[in-house]
Amino acid sequence: MCGGRGTRLGDGEKPLAPVAGRPMIDRALDALAASRVETAYTAVSPHTPRTRERLVARRDGGASSSAEASLELVVVDTPGDGYVADLQAALTEGPTAPTLTLAVDLPLLDGTAVDAVLDAHEATDADALSVRVPAARKRELGASADAATRYDEAEGGEAEGGNTAVDRVPAGVNVVGALDGAGDEAVRATRDARLAVNVNRPEDRRLAERILAGDRDAPALPSGGVDWLDAGNVGTGSPGGDPP
Repeated sequence: MCGGRGTRLGDGEKPLAPVAGRPMIDRALDALAASRVETAYTAVSPHTPRTRERLVARRDGGASSSAEASLELVVVDTPGDGYVADLQAALTEGPTAPTLTLAVDLPLLDGTAVDAVLDAHEATDADALSVRVPAARKRELGASADAATRYDEAEGGEAEGGNTAVDRVPAGVNVVGALDGAGDEAVRATRDARLAVNVNRPEDRRLAERILAGDRDAPALPSGGVDWLDAGNVGTGSPGGDPP
């Protein structure tokens, strides 16, 4: 998903905002190319015309590496009416369920983490998978947490600080089932920084750049598989795995 205005970041089109000198859209595609994903449907909108131009150039200009060559790129125009509406529009363009959905603002993501999300979905009996991060972990890292969903501990949540419910923030990567939202949705939670740092504000970008640079006072960048906190919840899903 790369149709956001990026108003909070304040740097023009969000997908083109650089993190450590590389646009976030390129970082997202690099992660997908390094995973077992074969086709990327990139959902652009009227808010991101320059992003669309960059994607078309990458699609038509040929791959610069063997990893890029392994990823087919499809550019999908959406109306720019919000995440859920644009996701629905993108899903009608050809991807068959189940479909991995990815927000462009996860610059720490790598191919191993993408494959771990796919593995987590395959390990469930659910139609869809929503990946979430404890809000406390976001605060610990110094990342912004703009939206959280509370899960009761009895329903599979992880108690923190003696609380009986946990704030969990959508990570921005999910596996979507049926287009109409029917079916079960599994919820998996992780503290992994690759899935916990969404660049929505200038301070998020500075945090991501410090982690990528390996600064001594920055959190370490994980490698290898993703550690999941629990077996998760299963319930009725919605498109994209996250509430509007």
